Amino acid sequence: MQVGGPVAVGCEEEPVYFTDRGIEELEQRRGDEEVTLAWLADRMRAFVDLNPEFEDATERLATFLARDDTDED
Repeated sequence: MQVGGPVAVGCEEEPVYFTDRGIEELEQRRGDEEVTLAWLADRMRAFVDLNPEFEDATERLATFLARDDTDED
């Protein structure tokens, strides 16, 4: 199974991606919490320190989150 690829789950018509499981867990465990962007940035740095092979993907996510929908590249 490819990470990030569609995975058939139940009878849903929309494909569920492997990465959605982590997003769903995050929402279930911490969905009611309020966090600062400083906290998020700190957790992302800690993640990259522990998983340097994901540095590029983490940087791309941080850049995506930092930019407004109307920002251009």
